[in-house]
Amino acid sequence: MPTPLAGAFLIEIDRKEDTRGFFARLWCREEFAAHGIAIDMVQASLSHNTAAGTVRGMHFQWPPSHEAKLVRCERGSVHDVIIDLRPESKTFMRHYSVTLETDYHNALFIPPGMAHGFQTRVANSDVVYMMSDYYQSELQAGVRWNDAAFGIAWPIAEVTILPRDAAYPDFDSAAFAAEYARRAAA
Repeated sequence: MPTPLAGAFLIEIDRKEDTRGFFARLWCREEFAAHGIAIDMVQASLSHNTAAGTVRGMHFQWPPSHEAKLVRCERGSVHDVIIDLRPESKTFMRHYSVTLETDYHNALFIPPGMAHGFQTRVANSDVVYMMSDYYQSELQAGVRWNDAAFGIAWPIAEVTILPRDAAYPDFDSAAFAAEYARRAAA
């Protein structure tokens, strides 16, 4: 199902239920391509979070990375958030949030050029990421999770967060757009 941010989709599984439980396909290149998500996944990661209120994000990869993500909460529950950081996009600087949790078995597809992060709603939440590009530390960046420029409402006030993620500067849209264009042209 499309989200309000172009190219981002909420993925709900098609459960085949019987007396044993259910079966569902989580990823199929052909099915995703038929819905406009034509990517190949090259890497998968797991994030285990011991405490409720843990914030991870808001992370992105600068161009020339074309990293898309498919994110799913395999255990627990998270408030998942994406921010459109594509300066040419009609939804530049807008965000979208959704609850991903074990009971729903849902996922969020995040196209390249968006920042991603989440806050755990319960302790011991596990989040699985599939990525379409290899992580490149020199392209890693982020924006502050509580920057007023984005107006994100987080469900839990008391947070656990890395000092690096809490210290990103206030977002300057003009400077960001110039740096994005410079990197995309390189």
